[in-house]
Amino acid sequence: MSRHLSISAILIALSCICIGNAVAEDGLPGQMKVGEHRLVLNGAGVRTKAFLELYSAGLYLTQPSNNSATILAAEEPMVLRIKITSSFVSQSSLVDSLEDGFKNTTGGNTREIRKEIDQFRELFKGNITKGDVFDIIYIPNRGVLVNKNGKYVGDVGAVGGTKFKQALFGIWLSDKPADTALKQALLTPQKIR
Repeated sequence: MSRHLSISAILIALSCICIGNAVAEDGLPGQMKVGEHRLVLNGAGVRTKAFLELYSAGLYLTQPSNNSATILAAEEPMVLRIKITSSFVSQSSLVDSLEDGFKNTTGGNTREIRKEIDQFRELFKGNITKGDVFDIIYIPNRGVLVNKNGKYVGDVGAVGGTKFKQALFGIWLSDKPADTALKQALLTPQKIR
């Protein structure tokens, strides 16, 4: 099967992330569907820096967990939804913070996943504005896809495998996360109304 056909097959299988009716207190949907998998909102919080709210985030898993090591090791679909809440977040600042995050989560050794990091950075080439919503989607045996405002971005298809997924989600869930308070919030079950 050609690369183009396999990318199309992935996108058709995902056929847009379906959103459940229940909504968490912060406005994130209570569940999502990725392919045939139903994911539930595990936790949600806000990324702040210097008292400025940059974005809100929600972590979606097949079943709730408060154990970051278990989540990072899991070979199951998962989604991190990021909603940009500040006009101070730009394409360059987001890409720079992702690069810093990869350095933190890998202990500074990004060499093994450098190709995947560079491919992932390409998915954030366009302008980023307040209100943009990104879904970072991991599909086992496929890799990571990025959906921006309901549309998949990039022409590289899925990026990386398990090792890359662990480093990527480790930006928020590792022992050295981008924001400790956000990590705790992502690991705390949400009230759904």
